[in-house]
Amino acid sequence: MPTMWLSDSQKVGVAFCSGGGFFLLGGVMMFFDRAMLAMGNILFLAGLTLIIGLQKTALFFARRQKLKGTAAFTVGILLILFRWPLIGFLVELYGIFVLFGDFFATIAGFVANVPVVGPYIAVVLEKVSGISRGGELPV
Repeated sequence: MPTMWLSDSQKVGVAFCSGGGFFLLGGVMMFFDRAMLAMGNILFLAGLTLIIGLQKTALFFARRQKLKGTAAFTVGILLILFRWPLIGFLVELYGIFVLFGDFFATIAGFVANVPVVGPYIAVVLEKVSGISRGGELPV
């Protein structure tokens, strides 16, 4: 299977991000299990750092227009660790939408190619991001 242009550390980062997503999904399915949500957050942040590097990760979270999302994401993680998993997850979800909202249009373009359900998911992602297919991309 071709691995395209990813280095070895980026491949590990993709695995960590995927594992973090699965742990977050499992934590939600287990009625907001605090340990699974915390592990998902740790894996996601470690994977993101391995994919784009430590300096770029710090610059991404420290951008002026992303500070509200960074604060919400951090407070959400802390609330999960301080035994408020439902409220912490909701605050963290808001932070994720603010931080990664620019990428939803790009993700929608890839998801639209998935058979059967892809076009429906793409429409939802485009509505959430507020960018139409013919509109300008955030890049």
